[in-house]
Amino acid sequence: MKHKLGKLVFIAGLIVLVCIFYAFDLGKYLTLDYLKTTQQEFSGYYQTHKGLTIFVYMGIYILVTALSLPGATVMTLAGGALFGLFTGVVVISFASTIGATLAFLAARYLLRDFVQKKLGDKLTAFNEGIRKDGAFYLFTLRLVPLFPFFVINLVMGLTPIRTVTYYWVSQMGMFAGTIVYVNAGTQLASIDSLKGILSPGLLLSFVLLGVFPLIAKKGVAWIRAGKVYAGYKKPEAFEYNLVVIGAGSAGLVAAYIAAMVRAKVCLIEKHKMGGDCLNTGCVPSKALLRSAKMLSYAKRAETFGFKKTKVDFQFKDVMDRVRHIIKKIEPHDSVERYTRLGVDCIDGEAELISPWEVKVGERIISARTFIIATGARPFVPPIPGIGKIPYLTSDNLWDLEKLPERLIVLGGGPIGCEMAQAFSRLGSTVTQVEMLPRIMIREDEDVSALMTRQFEKEGIAVLAGHRAKEVRINEHNEKVLLCDRDGEAVSVPFDAILVAVGRAANVKGFGLEKLGVRLAKNGAIETNGFLQTSFPNIYCAGDVAGPYQFTHTAAHQAWYASVNALFGRFKSFKVDYRVIPWATYTDPEVARVGLNEAEAKEKGVDVDVTTYGIDDLDRAIADSENHGMVKVLTKKGSDKILGVTIAGPHASDIIAEYILAMKYGLGLNKILGTIHIYPTLAEANKYAAGEWKKAHKPERILAFLEKFHAFFRN
Repeated sequence: MKHKLGKLVFIAGLIVLVCIFYAFDLGKYLTLDYLKTTQQEFSGYYQTHKGLTIFVYMGIYILVTALSLPGATVMTLAGGALFGLFTGVVVISFASTIGATLAFLAARYLLRDFVQKKLGDKLTAFNEGIRKDGAFYLFTLRLVPLFPFFVINLVMGLTPIRTVTYYWVSQMGMFAGTIVYVNAGTQLASIDSLKGILSPGLLLSFVLLGVFPLIAKKGVAWIRAGKVYAGYKKPEAFEYNLVVIGAGSAGLVAAYIAAMVRAKVCLIEKHKMGGDCLNTGCVPSKALLRSAKMLSYAKRAETFGFKKTKVDFQFKDVMDRVRHIIKKIEPHDSVERYTRLGVDCIDGEAELISPWEVKVGERIISARTFIIATGARPFVPPIPGIGKIPYLTSDNLWDLEKLPERLIVLGGGPIGCEMAQAFSRLGSTVTQVEMLPRIMIREDEDVSALMTRQFEKEGIAVLAGHRAKEVRINEHNEKVLLCDRDGEAVSVPFDAILVAVGRAANVKGFGLEKLGVRLAKNGAIETNGFLQTSFPNIYCAGDVAGPYQFTHTAAHQAWYASVNALFGRFKSFKVDYRVIPWATYTDPEVARVGLNEAEAKEKGVDVDVTTYGIDDLDRAIADSENHGMVKVLTKKGSDKILGVTIAGPHASDIIAEYILAMKYGLGLNKILGTIHIYPTLAEANKYAAGEWKKAHKPERILAFLEKFHAFFRN
């Protein structure tokens, strides 16, 4: 209670001081016009009362800064005009730092506990960053005035940075800027005619004021580089402009872009060109899903008007088709193609030995910039006993020649769901085990429920809420997965187990550890908004960078990484994550872009939810695929699209219209006003927009029109 009373008294005191400032219009004394009209008087007083003038000036400056009142800049110029360069810099440097520290302490006293209590969980990473590098962050903010200083004082007061650290870093960081502004003040003092405005000294001061932020920014970059690159010798010349490590989706796009702009680029790959997407991910999985879907159509023969259809197949032939599809696409990502484009392709293991050098075998290659695009690998959880049996992952799944009779799919994410359905349709008895309460946990509950019903209808046993505890061989020499469900033991026998619980970034084995490249908490390489690692000339793209592990986002990042790596000295671009779509290629497909209901609720975003059932769509009915939905989230009271989820046939294709709309700010009214071919699945988008329109119809206008038409019927 006493603490709260103290805060109230403190706040009241601040309010009184601010009110006095504005009530008596004290701001008029902190203007450039007032400075010029009273310059001679102040100068005369200063000559006879130097100590008192400095004392009073410092007191006013400290008070203005501590209360975050307007006028500090003018006072700085006045200090230069009154005291001259040397004395002005000393006086203002200390006064501004003391005032800033008082504002910092006031913010800390009044707000820090409240903010940390309310947002503590969300500020954990921020607080850790401040504890680790807070002094450097503050120094860069002081040196490069991107934000008003009073904002820095307020925000830093809410952090765990020490007061002593805050004071001396502020003193050092603001010193260069203080010199520039005080020097400008000394020149303003000499203006007594139009000719004085054009004096070289004053022009130089204004030039310094204009270019200081740029100089300071470059200075910060130089200081940061000196800190990061300490101990490494930079080559006098470079063999390449860019070296890309990893020839997956991100690496191939990055190398392609570099070659197109005539940079000398080298692409290093230790395994197979095309990476996971071509060899073990997108391509083989979609080929397998297609074969499985054709088989599911045969099983549904009566739905399409056929009495009976029998398909004779061998699992080995299906897998041979998958491998044939990979071979057919391989030329798109081949060494031959990229060599023709002008990329030097090297087969071997890369090891970064300095920020500018990589070793491949006995060869040492130098480059001005690097892009790490080493991708990710299947994550295998440390389940006791799993290492004692031959388990499957998305890497070795494609080597299967015999269909597993009983298959456990461990994981309810996209890979787990896709493979569970594919193998079930091909004839395996599939049990899907997911430790979370439902499969497809990233989607809304209604979407998860829809897919669970579909899976169970097809004979897949979906064991959500089951935590895998151990793999054993039982008394019948069967492989068994032991699970825990709310304290109850569940035993699931199997012939093969597919581990599909996620992917881990490939960050080891090529020199990152020795260089000291920082990693993020999720195990990926830590990057800034420009995709730079802790070494500014080393960039990162794709699964190894996160935050999304999709082929299309890898390619998206690769553009930014390559352009920034090659042209960042002149202009850099922050990677744009505003509209990121993805799809799970189950049947029905699930595609999403932007927010879903769960995320909107979690983030406190007020939305309107519009749902259209695909069971009503003519083309879906004609195709006997009339199941699923289109769900659109819009800003409350507006047609602005914030997110879309589609569960239904060809969802990954028909969502493209919404992706374009979100990217370029088109609302549902625009989609409703666009002609869609009849009959198509894409009409679902227009009908969803129509549902939104019906829910937001202007009731008052319609009531008036009803009376209007009634009048003209009489």
